Amino acid sequence: MPQRTVFFVSDGTGITAETFGNAILAQFEVKAHHVRLPFIDTVDKAHQAIRQINHAAEIDGSRPIVFSTLVNMEVLSVIAEQCNGMLLDMFGTFVQPLEKELGVKSNHRIGRFSDASKSKEYNDRIEAINFSLAHDDGQLNRDLEMSDVILVGVSRSGKTPTSLYLAMQYGLKASNYPLIPEDFDRRQLPPALVPHRGKLFGLTIQPERLSEIRQERRPNSRYASLENCRMEVSEAEAMMRRAGIRSLSTTTKSIEEIATTILQEIHPDRLAY
Repeated sequence: MPQRTVFFVSDGTGITAETFGNAILAQFEVKAHHVRLPFIDTVDKAHQAIRQINHAAEIDGSRPIVFSTLVNMEVLSVIAEQCNGMLLDMFGTFVQPLEKELGVKSNHRIGRFSDASKSKEYNDRIEAINFSLAHDDGQLNRDLEMSDVILVGVSRSGKTPTSLYLAMQYGLKASNYPLIPEDFDRRQLPPALVPHRGKLFGLTIQPERLSEIRQERRPNSRYASLENCRMEVSEAEAMMRRAGIRSLSTTTKSIEEIATTILQEIHPDRLAY
């Protein structure tokens, strides 16, 4: 399998370059050593980046691949002229054709999070993260009506990471609520959730995988036993069907796939990117 050093160069955080670059690299059977170079926002920093990129070329004996989201043209020109790697200028590839198509110049804003203190969207995102943390694992029943989505499922089925991803990535106020043995005994949804049925989304999981996850948390406990996991998953799925709650198995799904499915089903009114 071919091996390359891959650089993600940005005058911001580098998240966009890395996300886009990884999506492209996933199409190839290649072993990559990833190096993120964020905040390359001066010519001096550009020269430092060039030294690192060109050194990798000498060590590896092959050209590094360089994904760039630089918007400062002076900084970009240093990279373009002196880089001994394959440069993929993503903003240049897409921004310039869009400028031509739209008939307007881009504002060349550096980074999604620039001047965050003045951004309503950014502050809404922080508020959503705090809300999701406060409403994790049913800690707080108050203000559930303010939730954009409420995730339900057995313990360790993926509710907490999905809630936080929805808050961080989309600015959604995501609560999550565990189904516990008392709920299974009553064979009904927890009373706190009943008024918010339209916002509920269920997460389920294969019992064998659930047992593995719980064994890492509480080894050799009844909580982690396969028999108990089978019972909880079966009861939870039956409860969701009776209540008409949309659900998804998280067993083989990534957080991104789970979140995308939830958004397709719930259609929250307030959605930020």
